[in-house]
Amino acid sequence: MPLKRRSQKQRLSALLIAAAWLLGSGCDPAENNKLNAVKRAGELVVLTRNSPTTYYEGPAGPTGFEYDLARAFADHLGVMLHMKTADRFSDILPMIARGEADFAAAGLTVTALRAEQVRFSPHYQTIRQQVIHHARTTRPADVKGLLGKHIEVIAGSSYLERLEQIRTQYPQLAWMTVGNMETEELLLQVQEGLTEFTISDSNIVAISRQFNPDLRIAFDLGEPEMLAWAFPPNTDDSLYQEAARFIEAMRTSGELEHLIERHYGAASRFNPINIAAFRQKIETDLTRLKPFFEEAARRHQLDWRLLAAISYQESYWNPNAISPTGVRGIMMLTEITAQHLGVHDRLDPRQSIMGGAAYLRNLIDRIPERISEPDRTWMAMAAYNVGSNHLEDARIITQAQGTDPDKWNDVKERLPLLAKAAWYTKTKHGYARGYEPVQFVNRIRTYYEVLRKSDNDSRARNSSEMLRLKAPAL
Repeated sequence: MPLKRRSQKQRLSALLIAAAWLLGSGCDPAENNKLNAVKRAGELVVLTRNSPTTYYEGPAGPTGFEYDLARAFADHLGVMLHMKTADRFSDILPMIARGEADFAAAGLTVTALRAEQVRFSPHYQTIRQQVIHHARTTRPADVKGLLGKHIEVIAGSSYLERLEQIRTQYPQLAWMTVGNMETEELLLQVQEGLTEFTISDSNIVAISRQFNPDLRIAFDLGEPEMLAWAFPPNTDDSLYQEAARFIEAMRTSGELEHLIERHYGAASRFNPINIAAFRQKIETDLTRLKPFFEEAARRHQLDWRLLAAISYQESYWNPNAISPTGVRGIMMLTEITAQHLGVHDRLDPRQSIMGGAAYLRNLIDRIPERISEPDRTWMAMAAYNVGSNHLEDARIITQAQGTDPDKWNDVKERLPLLAKAAWYTKTKHGYARGYEPVQFVNRIRTYYEVLRKSDNDSRARNSSEMLRLKAPAL
């Protein structure tokens, strides 16, 4: 018998033996796919990177858009989530191609070149590449304005692909590739005047500009792009298909939109002039008020930074503030509310803050228990501005229009209807300036995020100083 024919018969025999063993053991070959392997292991391993838009440790534990989306998928599968971080952005795709994680959730842009290495899921977010510069730098109107300029971009990023495409039209275009930084760090370099120009995804810019008020967007570079998860390029697509169904279900239910709003809503409403003034006030006014905010927060189980953010929105931390309608003090309490809360002097900062905290706690407790955080707090803050009755009217309209009255992202779209006769005449409590609580919550969320970042940075500096003081002299 020829050698070739013998080897074919041997392979066939081996396959028949393996099939017989599987059938004899009661094991269905279809059950030995990647999806079932993950479920049997009880763990989903997801490759990511540390950044504000993907995954990081916040004061309350792990957070980040990519983390929350991956965690929702792990919950959907009924397994634990294990986030594995890559040292460098440029390591992510090679690691996935080698199968070192189940998939990557790292803010990855879908490109033709990358699709040759990995398999992308359906997209879950659309972003734009943006050219970023410092406020003191002359804004270039287009690519021609970048010729001869110092540009730095991240190694392994999709920005390089876009620049290479542009250079076919503008051969003089040049840039420097940086391999030991994340995009967020390059944006900080621009903020500090150490880098003239960089390129970043719009979602990263939105988060970074909250804390770096001198960053400016020159122009969008090319067409919008899509973010997606990256899977190893193997033939077993069971986990991939389940992820695709999950993402589509998240999109259809509106949960994906809510998640994007939760992470990027405040950032998208950023105002660099207001934030610059706010950051200055943190340095000059917050120190003397912080003990009052912390005391009130402990008493009423709240975040002191949230109380401080509300207070800044209400009074710019001015204890003597007064409005044309008669609300007064650092928390801008009405006279009736102050009396009900036992606040005898609305102009006394401590009394006002204690009263405002008690009022907010009461509003949060009155929100239906089925409403989860952070929607619960955002709605309570809206009620702080417009009243619980008007908030309830807006929730009723939300439900009547077929959307979710328990989601702030849906309710905030209906609150402005309370200022329109076609709608408020049909509500129980009538007219309200419904656009004001929406603006109120938006601004507080922005101030709150800045305060969280400032507080975390301060604690990190204090920790570093303590380590330095404890270090033995050499």
